[in-house]
Amino acid sequence: MEGVTLLINLKMEMKMKKLSLFVAVALAVLTFSTGTVVVADTLEDIQKRGTLRVGMEPGYMPFELTNQKGEIIGFDVDMAKRMAKAMNVKLELVSTAWDGIIPALLTSKFDILMSGMTLTQERNMTVNFASPYILIGQSVLLKKELAGEVKSYKDLDNAKYTIASKLGTTGEQATKRMIPGAKYISYETEQEGVMELANGKIDAFIYDLPFNAIAQGQKGEGKFVHLAEPFTKEPLAWAIRKNDPNFLNWLNNFMNQIKYDGVYDKIYDKWFKDDAWLKEIQ
Repeated sequence: MEGVTLLINLKMEMKMKKLSLFVAVALAVLTFSTGTVVVADTLEDIQKRGTLRVGMEPGYMPFELTNQKGEIIGFDVDMAKRMAKAMNVKLELVSTAWDGIIPALLTSKFDILMSGMTLTQERNMTVNFASPYILIGQSVLLKKELAGEVKSYKDLDNAKYTIASKLGTTGEQATKRMIPGAKYISYETEQEGVMELANGKIDAFIYDLPFNAIAQGQKGEGKFVHLAEPFTKEPLAWAIRKNDPNFLNWLNNFMNQIKYDGVYDKIYDKWFKDDAWLKEIQ
């Protein structure tokens, strides 16, 4: 009798082991199929390489632009320099066209996207964002002759006006969503839009407040005015590839640190409160 009981227990134990093995395999397959086991470690890659690669489009004053020597300078550049210093590695700036900048990140052309990018839910479906580092909004550069009749973006919502923004930006999205009644055209670069406004080809140019404020000071005298009250609120943030928790944690802690120790304020004042850097591009 004891032998029969022992045999039954042995068979049950074997069945339980097989069941456990089956469950383990099923879970492994499920986990693998959902991609959750694929965890990147960009921080380790940066350390091994000895270089932090940062992607940006150098055409968005004052975040990233090219000086007379052909060097990329700007707010984001100084932040990237500080980041590389904190990592004890070299910095490599990877100039990338805006319309391909997220695909370039996803295909590992660089480690992080630092290019004045607005954090949107649509983009967040594809990439992860660190905590926002600045809050901006869209404003209006307006043909000077219209200053008396157009007091806000709402007044432009009429088919008699031709307005523009940069292709593929939140400025374009906001314009189409909030000023649908106007005739809309887009430009490849923000500089082209400002030039066309100065030449009288369009009635208004919609774009990020920091850029518009600088453009007004540089090229707007006698040609256009700046309606400087932003009509949207947009957080800018650094983008990285998904499933990279170590890098995301490091970036958020880095941001907290430079805000605590005054480094962020120093860089901010240089690019947003002082205009000495304008001499480098004029």
